[in-house]
Amino acid sequence: MADREDSARSSPDVSESFYRHHARRYSEVSHAFLQSVYTDASHSGLHNDWDLLERARSLTPGKRCLDAGCGAGARDVYALWQAGYDAYGVDAVPENIEVAREMHAAIAGRVAVADLRQPLPFEDLSFDLVLCNAVIQHIPHEDVMAVTLPELVRVLRPAGILQLMFKNGDGVLSLYDAHYAAPRSFLLYDEHAVLAALAGHGMELVASDTEGGLGGVMYFTDPKGARHCVFHMRKKA
Repeated sequence: MADREDSARSSPDVSESFYRHHARRYSEVSHAFLQSVYTDASHSGLHNDWDLLERARSLTPGKRCLDAGCGAGARDVYALWQAGYDAYGVDAVPENIEVAREMHAAIAGRVAVADLRQPLPFEDLSFDLVLCNAVIQHIPHEDVMAVTLPELVRVLRPAGILQLMFKNGDGVLSLYDAHYAAPRSFLLYDEHAVLAALAGHGMELVASDTEGGLGGVMYFTDPKGARHCVFHMRKKA
């Protein structure tokens, strides 16, 4: 059962060692969609990661994309590249990038190591779409607010789209992950604080354009039992 520990709110990120050890397994889990399907979703059309990606693609004004925290195997970078997008990915864990290059040699030059607690290695206004899925939950709150979120906005072009997904709540979520036979912990984020921070950087929430369609602030539960929040925001012109 999940256990939230408020006192650990500002604990340093300890997830890098997990991903270093489980990089290849993480890629297997990701590509097999074992943790990419949703239950208890707030929207009837929200079932899995591809639903969100398709919505993001429908909103994006161009073809240049960044997956910030692409994970081992860079599944979404490869999928976007196959679909004709000028897609790139970065991840803080070298092993994750190594696995991506082994699995998908065609995008080997499109993925690189970069820590989202530091400025991104891209010029201003570089991308039409930035994905940051289940990443900030591994980064201390002060770094996310001071560096990560401003940097994700900085590299977006006007009218560009940010898709941001994170584990939702307060404090720390600790659980046992059966797909890795290991305990895991995640920093939780309050969606209202994140939305306010992004609005302060010139972003606006994208609402649904059809009745029951994906838009606004959305929620779902993953196969581990962790509650998530996800939304799309557009950079004001």
